[in-house]
Amino acid sequence: MGIKEAYKKKAEAEVELAQARLAEFKAKGKTMAEEMHVRYAEQIVTLEHGIDSARLKLKEVGEAGEDRWEHLKDGVENALRSLSSGIHSMADKLK
Repeated sequence: MGIKEAYKKKAEAEVELAQARLAEFKAKGKTMAEEMHVRYAEQIVTLEHGIDSARLKLKEVGEAGEDRWEHLKDGVENALRSLSSGIHSMADKLK
C-alpha cells in the first residue's frame, strides 16, 4: 500500500468515527426537550455538512494523481480538524 492509500484509509477511518459519534448524538437528541432539540438539530446539520465536506475532499485525494494529491492534503486536514472540533464540542455539551 502506498503512502497516498495509507493516508486516505486513515482519514476515512476518522470520518467514519465522526459518523458514528454523530449517530450517537442523534439518538440522544431524540430524548431532549423541544427547545434543546432545535438547537441541537442545527449543530447536527453542521456536523453532517462537515462529514460531507471531508468525504468530498477525500474523494478528490483519491482521484488525484501521485504528483497532485499531497497538495490536496491540507484541505483534508482542515476538514478533519474542523469536524473533530465540532464533535468534541457537541460531546462536551451533552455531558
